[in-house]
Amino acid sequence: MSGFLPEGLANWALGGAGQGDNGDDHQAASSENNETQAAPISEQDMRAKRMARLAALEKKNSSNAENVGSNDMDVDKSDAAEPMQVDPDEGKKTQTAAATAKVVAAKESSPSLSAPAATPKQPKNTVPDVNMAEEPAQKKPKSPSDPLARLRRKKILLLRRVLQVTFGNEASDRTPACVHLQLDDDEVYNTSKSPNGVNIGHITDLLVSRLSLSPSSRSLETIPPQKPGLIAYLAGCHKRAGEEWKDLKQKKKGDGSEEELCGLLEEIRKQVVSYAASSLQLPDLFELGGNSCLQLARCLSTTATDPSSSVTFDVMGKNTSFYYCVCEELHSQDPDAFETMVADIAKCITDALSECKSLLDESPQDASGLGGNGLLLTSALRELCTNKKAASCLTKVPSFLLPPADSPQASEWVGGPPPPQIPRGANPNQINFIRRMQEMSNSRMRRSGKGLEKDTVLGNVLRLGLPWKHESVLSSYANPVRRSPKDIDQISDGHRRQLELYQSKCNELIRQLVVAGEQPRKKVIQWLTDALLVNAKADAIEKDPTKISSEELLYNLSAVLLKLCDPFVSNPDKAALVDPGFVTSPKSHGGVYELTGDNALTRLGDNVSHSEDEYNPKNSFIPLCFFFCSRALALSIVPGMSSYDSTSRHVSHMAWRIRSANGDIFSDRRFNHTLQVKYGMGIVVKSPTYATDVFRFYNAVAGFLLRLDSDQLKTMPEHLVSDACAVLDFASDHTTGLLSGIDFGNSFRLTVKLLSKDCAKFVRNYNLRASLGDILHDVFLPGDGSHRNDIPNSVICDPLSGGRPYLVSDKMCQDTLAPSLLLLYGEVETTGFYEKSSHRVKIAALLKYLWDSPEHKSAFRKIAEDQESFITFANGIINDMNDKFAGVMEKLPAIRTVQLQMANPQEWAAISEEERETILERHEENERSVENTLKLCDTVLKMLGFLNTDKAIRDMFLLPDMCPRLANMLLFVLTKLVGSRGLDLKVDNPEKYNFRPKEMLQNVCVVFSSFADANTFQAACAKSGYYTPDLLSKSVKTCRKLGLLVGESMDLFEKLEGKVEEAAKTLGDDEEIYEDAPDEFLDPLMSEFMIDPVILPTSNNVVDRATIQQHLLNDPTDPFNRKPLSIDDVVPAEELKEKMKAWLDAKRAAKGQN
Repeated sequence: MSGFLPEGLANWALGGAGQGDNGDDHQAASSENNETQAAPISEQDMRAKRMARLAALEKKNSSNAENVGSNDMDVDKSDAAEPMQVDPDEGKKTQTAAATAKVVAAKESSPSLSAPAATPKQPKNTVPDVNMAEEPAQKKPKSPSDPLARLRRKKILLLRRVLQVTFGNEASDRTPACVHLQLDDDEVYNTSKSPNGVNIGHITDLLVSRLSLSPSSRSLETIPPQKPGLIAYLAGCHKRAGEEWKDLKQKKKGDGSEEELCGLLEEIRKQVVSYAASSLQLPDLFELGGNSCLQLARCLSTTATDPSSSVTFDVMGKNTSFYYCVCEELHSQDPDAFETMVADIAKCITDALSECKSLLDESPQDASGLGGNGLLLTSALRELCTNKKAASCLTKVPSFLLPPADSPQASEWVGGPPPPQIPRGANPNQINFIRRMQEMSNSRMRRSGKGLEKDTVLGNVLRLGLPWKHESVLSSYANPVRRSPKDIDQISDGHRRQLELYQSKCNELIRQLVVAGEQPRKKVIQWLTDALLVNAKADAIEKDPTKISSEELLYNLSAVLLKLCDPFVSNPDKAALVDPGFVTSPKSHGGVYELTGDNALTRLGDNVSHSEDEYNPKNSFIPLCFFFCSRALALSIVPGMSSYDSTSRHVSHMAWRIRSANGDIFSDRRFNHTLQVKYGMGIVVKSPTYATDVFRFYNAVAGFLLRLDSDQLKTMPEHLVSDACAVLDFASDHTTGLLSGIDFGNSFRLTVKLLSKDCAKFVRNYNLRASLGDILHDVFLPGDGSHRNDIPNSVICDPLSGGRPYLVSDKMCQDTLAPSLLLLYGEVETTGFYEKSSHRVKIAALLKYLWDSPEHKSAFRKIAEDQESFITFANGIINDMNDKFAGVMEKLPAIRTVQLQMANPQEWAAISEEERETILERHEENERSVENTLKLCDTVLKMLGFLNTDKAIRDMFLLPDMCPRLANMLLFVLTKLVGSRGLDLKVDNPEKYNFRPKEMLQNVCVVFSSFADANTFQAACAKSGYYTPDLLSKSVKTCRKLGLLVGESMDLFEKLEGKVEEAAKTLGDDEEIYEDAPDEFLDPLMSEFMIDPVILPTSNNVVDRATIQQHLLNDPTDPFNRKPLSIDDVVPAEELKEKMKAWLDAKRAAKGQN
């Protein structure tokens, strides 16, 4: 401790000035030299002497306290003490206090230490009443003409302003705003002893006297009140001294006393720091500092709300604040005590934080606790870390990190027994009940998502937010149906401002830790790694609340990481430092991007393994922030947006059900609650600031992926692309206004690249590829009246190409997109019944836009060169029409029946409630199916119409394995529209279902007219099982009557009727020849005469090429044994084909002779 305690304090503790035998010597020394220093003393000697001195003082104080009642003292014994009077019973009240406090009590109760009477009539030891309300106004004293008197006066006024204390025996020496000190020696104010007034040597006496007061002393009752506690007082002195020093230095003219005054101020700043450090190390040194760490924590929290009282900022420049100086002083003398101080302060803050459940809650403050809301407490923690040494110490506290995964503590349960787990086979009610029990349980495994937010410092901070389940959040949206959108937006904006302010403080806190040094940064990185590992399942559909953290922690974590990424998201040079080797280096990602095990992450390509090359990036922190941020977003905003979208759909569905049942949404409590939940969930996912950061980040992700070669691209986590699609898809549905002004050029180019045929070879996730097609349609397709047009032009158009849409200006798009979309159309077959219809409608809209753009004509001409891709595309078209159109035409009458039922109140009321519920469920399913399917069918027919205006594409449809299927599909649709009274079918609000039968008939007949001159098509129509002469005849008459076709198209359609009839007669003649064909000439699957027989090597069966090709388009296996098979594997049956030809020639020759 040598050199640690201020000299004045050391002298006081060991028997210095004003305390015993050394008092006279000290006074004499002060007269000769006001800055005399004590001789150096070792730490051991100082501690021994101090403890001996404190023991002697305690004994003396006890003796004085016992004699208080018997001594004949001139003390006012009235029940009420005067307002500014030192309490005469101080000694009695503090007998059980710390030793230093007893010294103060002895001073205040001893007659020998009392101040002389101020007036003849006033009893001894009584301080004159200086209450401003009772004291008559005094004339302002004239400025003394004596230079020394003026200097003394300046010093006294300076000390009043800085130390807020007064001293002396005259009434004029007191002021209600200051604490009046009763000094043991009058040297400070005795002009004969100190002609120059207060000097540096007196600062110690003044501070010790002020700090030695008891918290209950009446001397501390000032007007206005001074801040309670020792630390706040010392911090205030330090700040005021700095301000005074700055003012003196800035004075242009002075009387020459400025340097001496500045020296006093510098000594004050030095000593208050030393006293504060001493009190933090030795809490019993002063009774006022008994809870110094808590006091400092309160000062740090006050700093956030009252910058004028900041302990971390100082007017004298960088690293001169009270807090910084105290940290440096304490650390330099006793690093262990410094670590203890930081740990104690952190505990004060985190204990208070643990009492808050959300940002809307507040921890109560009492004598033993800090108190405050989450913003205030996190700000205090942030201020604690403004000193790098303190920030480093914070990362050393045991509660900073989770226990290691392989430690015994990792699997320990705390807070109670493990909650029940959901058993296999549990019904929905049981699952919901157990989930609620899990959410309510406080028990947790130490190493878990719940343990992270309950038991770690940063987890305790980041867990606070605005959970939509919180009663205060829901109540802020009370009566949501009756509120205007503007009102809802104002409420949400208020919540968002509060959340964004809190997230900014969280970001500042983590930045302070990161820049504090290498070791603190490693601890923060380890915490981030653990946070992502223990929450690896947070994106699951069914989440286990006992294992993962709250949504609020994950949202805040992603928000903080977004801010850490901001410098390189907006700087291409820094973005180039993102090294792709991070995701294949387990040592770097710490298991976050595992390739195997339960937490393995799917990659864009197959057969990805950990890199054997050493990962040695130019900058290791930038890749870590980049990939950790992407993972945090995958666990927070992406599932959050999905939940909000589901809730939004549920709200719409509930409204429809209520209105269908003639209910009232205004009075429906369940509907109103669900709407409140939706608005609460939207606070975060629709936050402009947060959403903008997310959009900018994913455009940077796209830029990063664009610069990778194919081998590197394969190793990237698939969620990088799928999450970017999910975010843009959500924005196109719910937050289109937030897209304005953000650059999405990289996102567009990456989408086009991943859809290209080259990337399709290794990006085999068809759902992901389908999502890429949706993004092109939802975000980048300009509006033309056929779909909504609320995406800002700044998103759709490329500013570098004169504001032209990306879809027509981008070179890669011009070369590859049209063929890519044709390929994608067939690939989405496996994405789901409803999903594939939606995908294909969007792909068709994109193709139509590209078809109308001259920039894409050359690409469409190349389509015919890739026969395999085109057949896949054409097969998708035909499958859609064959599988769905018939079902739609059957469901429309069912929809009409329910509409009529519901329109008749008496008939509808006569049905039981249970039966009505069943009818509504089936009706809703039919409506959804019809709406999606008819839109797709109409789109497909239009696409066939414009594509077949090109001869090369039309020839592709006339291929032997495609033409029969096309003819069957067209005739089937024609049968349903004309043959089953489709044009006469009525439903209410047909536009809702995309039901436009006349328009559909027109589109079908346009396709017929396109192929009318093709003999192959005529023969295929004649051979179709749906063909009847009356069908085409009736269709021609209907088209002419309704004016659906005109000009050349009408003429071609009319001629087709006769040509198909002639082809049917020829076909009949061939059927007679095939009747007695050998079985080996017939296709075993279709029982038809084969045209091009091939051998299947996987089963050695022979089938017609058209048959197996059609089968493989839907199922890539051998139909006889389910072994994998492709069209390239089949072998032409040349010998059989020659045999069949010879037989057929012979039969035809024989028939000709006959």
